Amino acid sequence: MKSGTLLKLQNGSDVRGIAAEGVEGEKVNLTPIEANVIAQGFALWLSKKTGKSVEQLKIGVGRDSRITGESLSNAVLSGLGALGVETVDCKMATTPAMFMSIVFDETHFDGSVMITASHLPFNRNGLKFFDADGGLEHDDITAILESAQDLSEKSSEKQASTFDLIALYASHLSKTIKEGIKGAPNSDKPLENLKIVVDAGNGAGGFFVSELLDKLGANTTGSQFLNPDGLFPNHIPNPENKAAMESIKSAVLANKADLGLIFDTDVDRMSAVFSDGTEVNRDAIIALSAAILAPEYPHSTIITDSVTSDRLTRFLENELGLKHHCFKRGYKNVINECKRLNSEGIVSPLAMETSGHGALKDNYYLDDGAFLAVKIIIALANARLQGKSLESLIEKLEPLVEDKEIRFKINCEDFSGYGDEVLSAFKKRAEEKGYTLPKSYEGVRISFNDDEKKGWLLLRKSLHDPVMPLNIEGERTGDVDKIFAAAKELLAGFDKLC
Repeated sequence: MKSGTLLKLQNGSDVRGIAAEGVEGEKVNLTPIEANVIAQGFALWLSKKTGKSVEQLKIGVGRDSRITGESLSNAVLSGLGALGVETVDCKMATTPAMFMSIVFDETHFDGSVMITASHLPFNRNGLKFFDADGGLEHDDITAILESAQDLSEKSSEKQASTFDLIALYASHLSKTIKEGIKGAPNSDKPLENLKIVVDAGNGAGGFFVSELLDKLGANTTGSQFLNPDGLFPNHIPNPENKAAMESIKSAVLANKADLGLIFDTDVDRMSAVFSDGTEVNRDAIIALSAAILAPEYPHSTIITDSVTSDRLTRFLENELGLKHHCFKRGYKNVINECKRLNSEGIVSPLAMETSGHGALKDNYYLDDGAFLAVKIIIALANARLQGKSLESLIEKLEPLVEDKEIRFKINCEDFSGYGDEVLSAFKKRAEEKGYTLPKSYEGVRISFNDDEKKGWLLLRKSLHDPVMPLNIEGERTGDVDKIFAAAKELLAGFDKLC
């Protein structure tokens, strides 16, 4: 292959590209050929890491509902098989299930590959990789792509075996629910008095209804978009998408459900809706997850990404008695920080982004939307048995009044260097004005708490793009505009921002 072409497919700690025609101006750069050689690169990397020969490796491959999923999956299986790897086709699966395939005794793979591009449009696809340590890191992906660059497409006549991984994974979740609900009248159907509506967005999450909730006795009337359809005809399968959240909110209200759940395409993210239609996303889903875990982990530390609010900090620390460690954007960043703290003896049960990526220490630090949903369902059922409501867990979380995100484009070639200059000057000017600057692990954060304006802002560089996002939250109506005016004053003279 042309030198460097595969490296352009790297997206942090996974691989993503354009896999299908259909969007003007977007040329296909991830075909079965690329998938085939990248899979070979993964097998060679895994062989080196484990000390096993490639012929001794057992690797599972799964995919979500994307229209290119099957062709890319077949190419991955063929490339692995050509090297002599024992391959297992898990067919329609989820990203968390593919990691658990390494853990489950019934499978116990050496590694796994998930064909997905999360919530991106229908023409995109990608590959996520797992080994016994979890999802691979940025440098691991780089090494795999560099190795694959020198490989050629290979095919295998040996047929991969198949395994119904989703059935096993659903059984695992079912057991977790049964063990977590205390005192249910019918232990085999502990959810029989609950109405739960699920929106799978035509991704891979439909199993959560048919293989889990229905079998445990829940009333799932009103659940929607459960059938896999890689064209995503109803809405973007993304819990951060406003249309998607409005859709599940409407379904909850129309069906008088006790709880609504919504997943992204590969089910590593989720959000929820309370019975009254209140959306439980961003800060609220973190607050709810932390409140569920707090009794078991008193005084522990919750890791979040950098754009969580001061409201969340006050709730976690003042109401739950926990510590809030506001870290960096990127789900791998918050997960790795959670691992680091626990390794140092600082108990941290949860790492979670406002995007809905949530990883629990007791679940292999795996960002698993379905497992997080299970924890919420358990909390709902137990609250009902005690005559309480799920909503009461976060009733003291201050409501969002107003917020805004402005994405400044950087119009110069060295956009990263220019971004550093902006941040340095922004911080210095803020200090000179006497503003309060909390500790920030990325960008510059300023908190405002005076008569004129109350709230906070965060200016940072994008992880990958020539963009500087500015997030603002105001505690009173009109505070966002006042804080934005202060930010513009601090940015004066930086004419390459627009």
